[in-house]
Amino acid sequence: MNTSSETAILGGGCFWCLEAVYQQLKGVQHVESGYTGGHVNKPTYEQVCNGDTGHAEVVKLTFDPAAISFREILEVFFTIHDPTTLNRQGNDVGTQYRSVIYYDSPAQQDTAKHIIAEMALVWDAPIVTELSPVETYYKAEDYHQNYFQQHPFQGYCAFVVAPKLAKFREVFAEKSKDD
Repeated sequence: MNTSSETAILGGGCFWCLEAVYQQLKGVQHVESGYTGGHVNKPTYEQVCNGDTGHAEVVKLTFDPAAISFREILEVFFTIHDPTTLNRQGNDVGTQYRSVIYYDSPAQQDTAKHIIAEMALVWDAPIVTELSPVETYYKAEDYHQNYFQQHPFQGYCAFVVAPKLAKFREVFAEKSKDD
């Protein structure tokens, strides 16, 4: 049995969307919503939403590289959010919603560079996804964890998160834990 794991930290808009999708991806062992990339120690959700801390809403994934590669995780990432909109995803606007990949090794950085270059051929507009080394990560407040699972009928979840989850299940059906 393989007991090794790797970590990926990704920002692609509201962390509730990414969290809901990655919780359904085979090979992902744990998903946690949080903040990184800013200059305030231990920021709160309210501070991050204000846009003054520099943090992005992110998900921290722990995954089994024998079951799913970092590349596959990024393929899902580029399918479930728009990497061409600077500091926004839909109606969520601000630097806290930026598209960003935080790498923790030269191998992750190299993989991310390659997939960003490939995605530039797929999207009609330039890719604005940032590529940065891992910075200090802060876990979001408990009420943000497993948010979609706990509140599937809440307005934002029903109209924004659920369609992203449906798209993931359609495009990556063979990689979904549901099949």
